[in-house]
Amino acid sequence: MKRTLKQYSLITLKGMAMGAADVVPGVSGGTIAFIAGIYQELVDSIKSIGPKTLKLLFTFRLAEFWKAVNCNFLFALLLGIGISIFSLAKIVTHLLENHPVLVWAFFFGLVLGSTLFVLRDVGKWNWKTIVGFVIGAASAYYITIAVPIQTPEGLPFIFLYGAIAICAMILPGISGSFILLLMGKYAYIMEAVKELKISVLLTFACGALIGIVAFSRVLSFLLRKYHDLTVAVLSGFMLGSLNKVWPWKETVETYIDSDGIAKPLIENNIAPYCQLWEAAMLCVAGFAIVWFLERLSLKKISEK
Repeated sequence: MKRTLKQYSLITLKGMAMGAADVVPGVSGGTIAFIAGIYQELVDSIKSIGPKTLKLLFTFRLAEFWKAVNCNFLFALLLGIGISIFSLAKIVTHLLENHPVLVWAFFFGLVLGSTLFVLRDVGKWNWKTIVGFVIGAASAYYITIAVPIQTPEGLPFIFLYGAIAICAMILPGISGSFILLLMGKYAYIMEAVKELKISVLLTFACGALIGIVAFSRVLSFLLRKYHDLTVAVLSGFMLGSLNKVWPWKETVETYIDSDGIAKPLIENNIAPYCQLWEAAMLCVAGFAIVWFLERLSLKKISEK
């Protein structure tokens, strides 16, 4: 697909939004990809990495490999994600620590609007799509209330954690960082990053790479063969994840991060008790952003 520099710059901005979301335990970059209208292309581009394309790479047919894997798109997107992680992520983390109610309120409106937006992509509702939607919502809700467990730290298990976390990261709804929290390995991986534990990081990265390539093939197949059912399950998953981004919480249990700071591990949702108007306005703002992006995408489709 031929794109202009302006279009690739827009993809980079979308990548920045995905990166900012992925650092928040509870918000998935996959949700942002869905909102931004690049989810299908992202899945298909990752899926294209396989024996045939890797053969092009290892035989130094780089131009053919670059085109076959849609590297222009992936490079622009990954550039934005990287920029966000090393810049905007600090701002998001600061805001989350100092103004948690307002940040979660914004994300609540964003995810709620995204859910309604994705629901409209279901072409035909029947008992299968309704059941899929309910199963998706129930599964996500269960994940958000699951109690973190203690898991082994051997390298084969680290490989598995990487594969699972990256799959969650491209699914709309729950983030990969939240899944790591549930598996009791969020602090462990962050510590490995801080101390540059190469064996752990390489093993985790290999698991993530293989996991995302394999899972993207499954997702691409499901979206192509069972589009309505798959989208219904994904939208249900997004709805169920709203439990995680409810703005008002009380901390039940904490964990110590790599900097020795206590962070929330288990939280319970409670009734609104503070910053009601500010939270309501930011929730509406998050919803409005999704509505604006939807209107913009529909306008571009009509112009074509």
